[in-house]
Amino acid sequence: MSLKGKAAIIGIGEVPSGKFPERACIVSAVESAVMAVKEKKKKREDIDTIIPTGTVYNAQYNNEMVTGRIVEELGLSGVVKNNVSVFSGGSSSSTMLKVAAGLVNIGAAKYILCLHSEKLATGLSLQGGIDLFSTAGIAKEWEVPFGQHYSSVAALATQRYKYETGTTDEQLAAVCVSNRKWAELNPNAMFRKPLSIDEVMESKMLSTPLRSKMSNMLADGGSAFVVTSPERAAEHTDKPVYLLGSGSRATHFVYSQEPDLTRFAFADAAKDAFKEANLTPQDIDVMEIYDSYPVYQLIGFEESGFCKRGEGGQLFSEGKTWPGGKYPVTTNGGMLSQGHTGGGGGVALLVEAARQLMGKAGERQVKDASFAAYTSTGGTYFDSHVTILGTVVPD
Repeated sequence: MSLKGKAAIIGIGEVPSGKFPERACIVSAVESAVMAVKEKKKKREDIDTIIPTGTVYNAQYNNEMVTGRIVEELGLSGVVKNNVSVFSGGSSSSTMLKVAAGLVNIGAAKYILCLHSEKLATGLSLQGGIDLFSTAGIAKEWEVPFGQHYSSVAALATQRYKYETGTTDEQLAAVCVSNRKWAELNPNAMFRKPLSIDEVMESKMLSTPLRSKMSNMLADGGSAFVVTSPERAAEHTDKPVYLLGSGSRATHFVYSQEPDLTRFAFADAAKDAFKEANLTPQDIDVMEIYDSYPVYQLIGFEESGFCKRGEGGQLFSEGKTWPGGKYPVTTNGGMLSQGHTGGGGGVALLVEAARQLMGKAGERQVKDASFAAYTSTGGTYFDSHVTILGTVVPD
């Protein structure tokens, strides 16, 4: 059953990403939620379902959100009918949106608040961060004993991608520069200082060929969005953002068992999403591409059909993905510049896609944006999601 045009985002909220030791994680959640709910014209008591996504910095806080703390904090005790966590790592935004759209479509919920909050920058010790990204989505029996880590995982993909496509280190660095160009215009971004290719290339080597400024930066943050039916959406806003198409594939758990380290399943996911939306990549105005490391942004961009295989690096190097360019890519700065908030990295991309379509992106607003695509993936890139959003529903 297609969910095309059967659900709409009517409100978004987000707090700045970065290092905020004094800001409790629940505060990030509440403030983001309040912003999202305020964008709708009815009372907060209309929210009947809350979907928090998982938090990884602290098991106790995660359990609190799963079991309803956010309901109490928002003053909705006895009002909210359902509080249920949906978590698939960095792809949680895609899975949350589909679950919310399905609940709205079958009449099981009217207004759904989806949210995340995380405290990866200041809520974890150094060793805690190392342990987390050396074990999450990494097989205990087969990979952990050999020192597998997300940086080495990304290095494997980068080396293979360079070999297959001829992409250079400088072109990988250009992806980081492109994201920073957008982050310079984003008041919620962790890093807003200009960045050059030379700076990236001169930064410390982490895991060959990846350098420190090619790596995402762990951040504290939070964001939220409200989903309802198209009919109810019209009561709240003149510019709802409709779910038009989605495609997904899960391909592996252990990274060494992924059949193709430089493609994953984005091409198949994109084919499904564009077919459902009755659109083509050429119709898309804004591309919010998941970017935990530069190579994954190139893979998502190319495999989703926005350029041919191996051409992405040159487009990024030429500034075609910068503000004002032909291909506005990852317009919030992504995890490379806005900051990596765990599963929230993908939620932030969804919120940014909606923000652009609502015309609320300020200095980085893409002119006349009507259709947006965003990609996401979780764990050690175990799944591939492509989602199409729009301000109108094509026939």
